[in-house]
Amino acid sequence: MAVVGAETHQTLSGISAGSADGLEAALGLREADLKFSGLDPRTFALVKIAALIALDAPPASYAWQIANAMEEGVTPEDIVGVLRAVAPQVGGPRIVAAAAEIMVSMGLPFEGEE
Repeated sequence: MAVVGAETHQTLSGISAGSADGLEAALGLREADLKFSGLDPRTFALVKIAALIALDAPPASYAWQIANAMEEGVTPEDIVGVLRAVAPQVGGPRIVAAAAEIMVSMGLPFEGEE
């Protein structure tokens, strides 16, 4: 097994868990990306969700981005709109997978789980 320093281990653990601090340190400042995009914060958040769907992103990515989007005023209905908008380009399997991750991120129960 590789010898890994405590700080490196902590950083990797934070990133893999979707920690905002770990991700910000690894990927750069979100605010700078937002400003550079020229988009308003709400649209920026929706575009990021669309990218996660297209990439078949891991669960931690959804948890972090959905939380950011909700802080910017994105509604669950907006997110369903994004799913519908990208469905023809990404296909059914990615939409189904993304919907499940989005539900988990929002703390929603699956049908019959209440």
